[in-house]
Amino acid sequence: MARKSVDPSKNLLYYGDNLDVLRDNIASESVDLVYLDPPFNSNRAYSVLFKERSGDDSQAQMEAFDDTWTWVKSPSGSSRR
Repeated sequence: MARKSVDPSKNLLYYGDNLDVLRDNIASESVDLVYLDPPFNSNRAYSVLFKERSGDDSQAQMEAFDDTWTWVKSPSGSSRR
């Protein structure tokens, strides 16, 4: 069975800061909506929870990421994170 050819302009996964990826790789006129999950600026720390070999919940966990943002005024007066 022959493999389907893949259009290199589709089915791409970009990894990194959303704004940097959009600015560097995606034409401005091609984006109508960007959906982020989990919610943006949830002010929560998210953890990876582990299970025992038996499948039972484990007490072990580690922080995956912290979704807390701080906005500060730059010397020019504009906001930045």
